[in-house]
Amino acid sequence: MLVFSFLLGIAGTVFAVGIPFSAAWYPPARKGFATGVFGAGMVGTALSAFFTPRLLSLVGYMNTHYIIAGLCAVTATISFLFLRDSPATANREVTPLMPKIIRAFKVKSTWQLCFLYSVVFGGFVAFSNYLPTYLNNIYNFDAEAAGARAAGFAAAAVVARPFGGILADKFGPKIITFIALGGVSALALVTAFQPDAEHVYGPIFLAMAALLGLGSGSVFGWVGRAADPKNVGAVSGVIAAAGALGGFFPPLVMGATYDAAHRNYFVGLTLLAVTAALAFASAFLVKHGGKPEHHKA
Repeated sequence: MLVFSFLLGIAGTVFAVGIPFSAAWYPPARKGFATGVFGAGMVGTALSAFFTPRLLSLVGYMNTHYIIAGLCAVTATISFLFLRDSPATANREVTPLMPKIIRAFKVKSTWQLCFLYSVVFGGFVAFSNYLPTYLNNIYNFDAEAAGARAAGFAAAAVVARPFGGILADKFGPKIITFIALGGVSALALVTAFQPDAEHVYGPIFLAMAALLGLGSGSVFGWVGRAADPKNVGAVSGVIAAAGALGGFFPPLVMGATYDAAHRNYFVGLTLLAVTAALAFASAFLVKHGGKPEHHKA
C-alpha cells in the first residue's frame, strides 16, 4: 500500500510541474490567470466523486481501477506528444534539484504560503474526500447521493479557482486570500451548529467550496510574485506538497472528534474555523501581495 501510494504521489507532482510550465507562457500580470486555469484541473476530483461509486456498482472494483489507469495512460501519451516548454525557459540553465529545494525552504514567504495553501487547498481536498462520510453520519445520505453532493462541492471549487487567479491579477492576491479565508472561517463555524440538510449543502457548502477554490487560485497567483523566477518550480512544488499534506490531517481530526452520541462534528468544524482565522491573520505578514504591475507581453 505504501509503495503504490508513493507511486501515486509521483504522479501527483504534475501539479508542481504544471504551475511553472503554464505560467512561463504568460507575462507577470497574467500568471495568476494561467495558474488558476491550470488549477481548474481539480475538476478530476469532482468527476471521481461522481463516477467512482457508480462505476463500482456497474463494473466492480478492479475494472474501475483499470478504467482509471487507462485514462491516466491516455493523458500521459497526449501530454508527451503535444506539450512543449515555453521559449522563455528554453535556454534556462539546468541546476541540481536539492539546492533549489533548499533555497526554497530558506525563503520566509515559502513557509507562509505553505501554511495558507495547506488551509485553502487542504480544506478542499479534505472536504471533497470526507464529505460523503459527513453527509452519511449527519444527514443519512446513501453513498451515491453523498458522492453526487461531494462532486458538486468539488465542481464549485474548480469553477471558482480560475477566478481566484484572475482576481489576484487584477486586485492583488492578498485581498482575495483575505476574502476567501475570512469566509471559510465564518462558514465553518455556521456549519458546526448543524443547520438542516437543505441549507448546509445548498448555500453553505457550495459557498465554502467556492471560497476554497478562490483562495487556492489566489495563493498560487501569489507564488509568481513572492518567489525568485529561477526557483518558482521548486517553490511551487513545496507549496503544492503542503496543500496535499493539509488535506491529510482534517479527515483524521474529524474522525477523532466525531461525537457519535450526539451525531455532530462541532469540535472538528470549530477547529477548521479557528485554523482559517489564523491563516487570515498570517496573510498580513506575507509580502508581494499588492496589486500587480502590468508589463507588456
